[in-house]
Amino acid sequence: AVVSTQSTGMAGSKLDSCADMLMTVFRVCASDSRTSLEFTKRWGLMTIINLLFKCYFKTNKLHLCKPLILAIESNVAIKDDYTTSERVTFHYFVGMKYMFENEFKGAEKCLSFAFENCHKDCLDNKKKILIYLIPVKITLGFMPKVAILKKYNLTEFVDVVEAVKTGNIKLLNDTIERNSSFFIRAGIYLILEKLKVITLRNLFKKIYLISGSFQMDISRFKAALNWLGLEDVDSDETECILANMINDGYIKGYLSEQHKKIVVSKVNAFPKLKTFL
Repeated sequence: AVVSTQSTGMAGSKLDSCADMLMTVFRVCASDSRTSLEFTKRWGLMTIINLLFKCYFKTNKLHLCKPLILAIESNVAIKDDYTTSERVTFHYFVGMKYMFENEFKGAEKCLSFAFENCHKDCLDNKKKILIYLIPVKITLGFMPKVAILKKYNLTEFVDVVEAVKTGNIKLLNDTIERNSSFFIRAGIYLILEKLKVITLRNLFKKIYLISGSFQMDISRFKAALNWLGLEDVDSDETECILANMINDGYIKGYLSEQHKKIVVSKVNAFPKLKTFL
């Protein structure tokens, strides 16, 4: 189940009661450490945990998922022997949790496992996984092919990919606004908002490549932003954007306030996203 909003009132209360009952079963399964592997109740752990994930995602209690994940990771003897469907569901929820916590490498690993091992005929489930895997991949600098987006009817992402890849911040803003209801319903709106920084990073990298210099006037970046429809961005704001990108590792360099320039490193001025995110 794809869940992005908190359940309230009677529905939330019922889910809490359901989670309490499931936790009782979870403890029984987790504590069965003396029975032989063939008959141990630990074989039921992943099914119970996946049901608990659904409850916790519904009620927005993701912090309660951590001990459940540890229970599977510490169950070394059989953690890779659960059914494929159980493992796909487990990795799907764990991948979403990592994504919401901005742990994009972990999210990419889990969601990729879920997508690759989901049955080829379960197109709806594969689509649900992709809704989260796509923004995670883009955040790490990997752009999905348009053919994949069309195959799973996820055309809402086509212009997102194009905008990030080309550094077109106006196209990204327009696309997010146009498809906001879809992105909010899927629970990825804030993740897509974070793509704006990567889009600006790609725009600034293009300016750097065109200039052919390691020293560039900040006014160049301001002019590019203004030309792309951000008319209200002034020199101070442009300087602030660049300073934040340097501080966060998107650009290697420093700002010269006296000369109103940015000086970038002669080696790997724009590090690959996967190396620091």
